[in-house]
Amino acid sequence: MIKAVLAVLTVVVVVLGLLWVFQRRLIYLPDAGPVPPAASVLPGARDVTLTTADGLRLGAWYLPGDRGVTVLVMGGNAGNRAYRAPLAAALAREGFAVLLMDYRGYGGNPGSPTEEGLALDARAARATLSGRILYFGESLGAAVATRLAAEIPPDGLLLRSPFTDLADAGQHAYPFLPVRLLLRDRFPLKERLAAVRAPTTIVYGSRDTIIPPALSRAAAPEGARLVEVKDAGHNDRVLLDGPELLAAVVELAQRV
Repeated sequence: MIKAVLAVLTVVVVVLGLLWVFQRRLIYLPDAGPVPPAASVLPGARDVTLTTADGLRLGAWYLPGDRGVTVLVMGGNAGNRAYRAPLAAALAREGFAVLLMDYRGYGGNPGSPTEEGLALDARAARATLSGRILYFGESLGAAVATRLAAEIPPDGLLLRSPFTDLADAGQHAYPFLPVRLLLRDRFPLKERLAAVRAPTTIVYGSRDTIIPPALSRAAAPEGARLVEVKDAGHNDRVLLDGPELLAAVVELAQRV
Protein backbone atom coordinates (compact mmCIF):
# COMPACT_ATOMS: atom_id res chain seq x y z
CA MET A 1 0.00 0.00 0.00
CA ILE A 2 2.76 2.42 0.98
CA LYS A 3 4.65 1.64 -2.22
CA ALA A 4 1.55 2.33 -4.29
CA VAL A 5 1.00 5.69 -2.59
CA LEU A 6 4.63 6.62 -3.09
CA ALA A 7 4.41 5.65 -6.75
CA VAL A 8 1.33 7.84 -7.24
CA LEU A 9 2.98 10.75 -5.44
CA THR A 10 6.06 10.38 -7.59
CA VAL A 11 4.00 10.51 -10.76
CA VAL A 12 2.13 13.58 -9.53
CA VAL A 13 5.36 15.38 -8.63
CA VAL A 14 6.90 14.53 -12.01
CA VAL A 15 3.82 15.71 -13.91
CA LEU A 16 3.62 18.96 -11.97
CA GLY A 17 7.33 19.50 -12.47
CA LEU A 18 7.01 19.03 -16.22
CA LEU A 19 4.06 21.43 -16.31
CA TRP A 20 6.11 24.04 -14.44
CA VAL A 21 9.02 23.72 -16.84
CA PHE A 22 7.05 23.50 -20.09
CA GLN A 23 3.94 25.56 -19.28
CA ARG A 24 4.80 28.31 -21.74
CA ARG A 25 4.51 25.79 -24.55
CA LEU A 26 0.87 25.40 -23.55
CA ILE A 27 0.28 29.15 -23.27
CA TYR A 28 2.04 30.42 -26.39
CA LEU A 29 1.32 28.70 -29.69
CA PRO A 30 3.14 30.78 -32.29
CA ASP A 31 3.42 30.16 -35.96
CA ALA A 32 7.11 30.96 -35.86
CA GLY A 33 7.80 30.66 -39.57
CA PRO A 34 8.54 33.71 -41.71
CA VAL A 35 5.64 35.68 -43.16
CA PRO A 36 5.46 37.02 -46.73
CA PRO A 37 6.01 40.71 -47.53
CA ALA A 38 3.17 42.88 -46.26
CA ALA A 39 2.17 44.21 -49.69
CA SER A 40 1.75 40.70 -51.07
CA VAL A 41 -0.95 40.01 -48.49
CA LEU A 42 -2.43 43.48 -47.96
CA PRO A 43 -2.20 45.81 -50.96
CA GLY A 44 -0.82 49.15 -49.85
CA ALA A 45 0.74 47.77 -46.67
CA ARG A 46 4.42 47.95 -45.85
CA ASP A 47 6.82 46.04 -43.64
CA VAL A 48 8.08 47.86 -40.55
CA THR A 49 10.58 46.94 -37.86
CA LEU A 50 9.98 47.43 -34.14
CA THR A 51 12.96 47.70 -31.78
CA THR A 52 12.30 46.59 -28.21
CA ALA A 53 13.94 47.92 -25.05
CA ASP A 54 15.86 44.66 -24.71
CA GLY A 55 17.27 44.93 -28.21
CA LEU A 56 15.07 42.67 -30.35
CA ARG A 57 14.06 43.69 -33.86
CA LEU A 58 10.54 42.54 -34.60
CA GLY A 59 8.70 42.46 -37.91
CA ALA A 60 5.27 44.09 -38.23
CA TRP A 61 2.90 45.27 -40.97
CA TYR A 62 1.55 48.80 -41.34
CA LEU A 63 -1.46 49.64 -43.47
CA PRO A 64 -2.19 53.38 -43.90
CA GLY A 65 -5.67 54.88 -43.67
CA ASP A 66 -7.45 58.18 -44.15
CA ARG A 67 -9.68 58.29 -41.06
CA GLY A 68 -7.08 59.89 -38.81
CA VAL A 69 -7.18 56.97 -36.36
CA THR A 70 -4.69 54.09 -36.11
CA VAL A 71 -5.64 50.70 -34.69
CA LEU A 72 -2.76 48.89 -32.97
CA VAL A 73 -3.63 45.19 -33.13
CA MET A 74 -2.23 42.86 -30.46
CA GLY A 75 -3.00 39.29 -31.43
CA GLY A 76 -3.85 36.25 -29.37
CA ASN A 77 -1.58 33.43 -28.28
CA ALA A 78 -1.60 31.54 -31.59
CA GLY A 79 -0.59 32.12 -35.20
CA ASN A 80 1.12 35.28 -36.45
CA ARG A 81 0.19 38.58 -38.08
CA ALA A 82 -0.74 36.95 -41.38
CA TYR A 83 -3.67 35.30 -39.58
CA ARG A 84 -5.02 38.78 -38.74
CA ALA A 85 -4.73 40.14 -42.30
CA PRO A 86 -8.52 39.88 -42.85
CA LEU A 87 -9.04 42.07 -39.79
CA ALA A 88 -6.55 44.65 -41.07
CA ALA A 89 -8.19 44.67 -44.50
CA ALA A 90 -11.64 45.15 -42.98
CA LEU A 91 -10.44 47.99 -40.75
CA ALA A 92 -8.72 49.64 -43.71
CA ARG A 93 -12.00 49.58 -45.62
CA GLU A 94 -13.45 51.63 -42.77
CA GLY A 95 -10.63 54.15 -43.21
CA PHE A 96 -8.45 53.11 -40.26
CA ALA A 97 -4.70 52.86 -40.39
CA VAL A 98 -3.59 49.53 -38.88
CA LEU A 99 -0.40 48.29 -37.26
CA LEU A 100 -0.34 44.50 -37.10
CA MET A 101 2.43 43.64 -34.66
CA ASP A 102 3.90 40.23 -33.96
CA TYR A 103 5.36 39.25 -30.60
CA ARG A 104 8.82 37.79 -30.07
CA GLY A 105 8.90 34.22 -31.32
CA TYR A 106 5.99 34.81 -33.73
CA GLY A 107 6.07 35.30 -37.49
CA GLY A 108 9.81 34.85 -37.90
CA ASN A 109 10.69 37.17 -35.01
CA PRO A 110 13.57 36.35 -32.66
CA GLY A 111 13.14 35.58 -28.98
CA SER A 112 10.75 33.52 -26.90
CA PRO A 113 7.39 34.80 -25.60
CA THR A 114 6.82 35.61 -21.93
CA GLU A 115 4.46 38.01 -20.18
CA GLU A 116 7.19 40.61 -19.68
CA GLY A 117 8.51 40.11 -23.20
CA LEU A 118 5.11 40.72 -24.77
CA ALA A 119 4.80 43.93 -22.76
CA LEU A 120 8.11 45.13 -24.19
CA ASP A 121 6.96 44.24 -27.70
CA ALA A 122 3.73 46.20 -27.31
CA ARG A 123 5.61 49.26 -26.04
CA ALA A 124 7.92 49.07 -29.04
CA ALA A 125 4.91 49.01 -31.38
CA ARG A 126 3.28 51.95 -29.60
CA ALA A 127 6.48 53.98 -29.88
CA THR A 128 6.21 53.98 -33.68
CA LEU A 129 2.75 55.61 -33.69
CA SER A 130 1.37 59.11 -33.20
CA GLY A 131 -2.01 60.80 -33.41
CA ARG A 132 -5.27 59.18 -32.34
CA ILE A 133 -4.77 55.52 -31.48
CA LEU A 134 -7.05 52.65 -30.57
CA TYR A 135 -5.64 49.55 -28.92
CA PHE A 136 -7.20 46.29 -30.12
CA GLY A 137 -6.37 43.22 -28.04
CA GLU A 138 -7.48 39.71 -28.98
CA SER A 139 -7.81 37.08 -26.24
CA LEU A 140 -4.34 36.88 -24.64
CA GLY A 141 -3.59 40.09 -26.54
CA ALA A 142 -6.40 41.74 -24.58
CA ALA A 143 -4.22 41.40 -21.49
CA VAL A 144 -1.23 42.82 -23.39
CA ALA A 145 -3.34 45.74 -24.65
CA THR A 146 -4.74 46.43 -21.18
CA ARG A 147 -1.29 46.58 -19.63
CA LEU A 148 -0.15 48.94 -22.37
CA ALA A 149 -3.26 51.09 -21.86
CA ALA A 150 -2.52 51.38 -18.15
CA GLU A 151 1.03 52.54 -18.95
CA ILE A 152 0.45 54.60 -22.13
CA PRO A 153 -3.22 55.58 -22.38
CA PRO A 154 -4.83 55.18 -25.82
CA ASP A 155 -7.76 57.15 -27.15
CA GLY A 156 -9.86 53.99 -26.96
CA LEU A 157 -9.47 50.33 -25.99
CA LEU A 158 -11.22 47.35 -27.58
CA LEU A 159 -10.82 43.95 -25.99
CA ARG A 160 -11.96 40.89 -27.93
CA SER A 161 -12.65 37.82 -25.78
CA PRO A 162 -10.79 39.02 -22.68
CA PHE A 163 -10.48 37.13 -19.39
CA THR A 164 -10.12 38.26 -15.79
CA ASP A 165 -6.65 36.78 -15.47
CA LEU A 166 -4.82 33.91 -17.09
CA ALA A 167 -5.22 31.67 -14.06
CA ASP A 168 -9.02 31.85 -14.37
CA ALA A 169 -8.83 31.09 -18.10
CA GLY A 170 -6.36 28.27 -17.46
CA GLN A 171 -8.50 26.77 -14.70
CA HIS A 172 -11.39 26.61 -17.15
CA ALA A 173 -9.21 24.79 -19.70
CA TYR A 174 -7.53 22.49 -17.16
CA PRO A 175 -9.95 22.11 -14.22
CA PHE A 176 -8.02 19.14 -12.83
CA LEU A 177 -4.75 21.08 -12.37
CA PRO A 178 -3.66 23.61 -9.70
CA VAL A 179 -3.23 26.27 -12.38
CA ARG A 180 -3.04 29.28 -10.07
CA LEU A 181 -0.31 27.62 -8.04
CA LEU A 182 1.78 26.66 -11.07
CA LEU A 183 1.36 29.67 -13.33
CA ARG A 184 4.38 31.86 -14.05
CA ASP A 185 2.86 34.35 -16.53
CA ARG A 186 -0.28 35.66 -14.84
CA PHE A 187 -1.68 38.45 -17.06
CA PRO A 188 -3.93 40.13 -14.42
CA LEU A 189 -6.20 41.82 -16.98
CA LYS A 190 -9.12 42.80 -14.74
CA GLU A 191 -6.86 44.28 -12.09
CA ARG A 192 -5.02 46.43 -14.64
CA LEU A 193 -8.17 47.38 -16.52
CA ALA A 194 -9.51 49.07 -13.37
CA ALA A 195 -6.77 51.68 -13.79
CA VAL A 196 -7.55 52.42 -17.46
CA ARG A 197 -9.52 55.62 -18.07
CA ALA A 198 -9.89 55.36 -21.85
CA PRO A 199 -13.28 54.48 -23.38
CA THR A 200 -13.44 50.68 -23.41
CA THR A 201 -15.43 48.19 -25.47
CA ILE A 202 -15.50 44.45 -24.81
CA VAL A 203 -16.56 42.08 -27.60
CA TYR A 204 -17.13 38.39 -26.96
CA GLY A 205 -18.90 35.39 -28.46
CA SER A 206 -21.92 33.87 -26.77
CA ARG A 207 -20.67 30.35 -27.53
CA ASP A 208 -16.99 30.81 -26.73
CA THR A 209 -15.77 27.62 -25.05
CA ILE A 210 -12.16 28.78 -24.65
CA ILE A 211 -12.82 32.07 -22.87
CA PRO A 212 -16.36 31.64 -21.50
CA PRO A 213 -18.67 34.66 -21.97
CA ALA A 214 -19.03 35.00 -18.21
CA LEU A 215 -15.27 35.45 -17.89
CA SER A 216 -15.26 38.24 -20.50
CA ARG A 217 -18.17 39.98 -18.81
CA ALA A 218 -16.48 39.65 -15.43
CA ALA A 219 -13.43 41.48 -16.78
CA ALA A 220 -15.49 44.55 -17.71
CA PRO A 221 -15.13 47.64 -15.54
CA GLU A 222 -18.03 49.95 -14.81
CA GLY A 223 -18.86 52.02 -17.88
CA ALA A 224 -17.39 49.61 -20.43
CA ARG A 225 -19.54 48.84 -23.48
CA LEU A 226 -20.31 45.13 -23.88
CA VAL A 227 -20.98 43.64 -27.31
CA GLU A 228 -22.09 40.01 -27.43
CA VAL A 229 -21.82 38.29 -30.81
CA LYS A 230 -24.56 35.70 -30.88
CA ASP A 231 -23.62 32.05 -31.52
CA ALA A 232 -19.94 32.92 -32.01
CA GLY A 233 -17.13 30.66 -30.81
CA HIS A 234 -13.64 31.82 -29.92
CA ASN A 235 -12.06 31.14 -33.29
CA ASP A 236 -15.05 31.81 -35.52
CA ARG A 237 -14.47 34.14 -38.47
CA VAL A 238 -17.19 36.51 -37.25
CA LEU A 239 -14.94 37.42 -34.30
CA LEU A 240 -12.05 38.16 -36.66
CA ASP A 241 -13.63 40.56 -39.14
CA GLY A 242 -17.38 40.18 -38.75
CA PRO A 243 -19.86 43.05 -38.88
CA GLU A 244 -20.51 43.27 -35.14
CA LEU A 245 -16.80 43.49 -34.39
CA LEU A 246 -16.18 46.13 -37.05
CA ALA A 247 -19.18 48.15 -35.90
CA ALA A 248 -17.78 48.08 -32.36
CA VAL A 249 -14.46 49.51 -33.56
CA VAL A 250 -16.20 52.23 -35.58
CA GLU A 251 -18.44 53.14 -32.64
CA LEU A 252 -15.44 53.35 -30.33
CA ALA A 253 -13.61 55.60 -32.77
CA GLN A 254 -16.64 57.89 -32.95
CA ARG A 255 -16.68 58.17 -29.17
CA VAL A 256 -13.06 59.32 -29.07
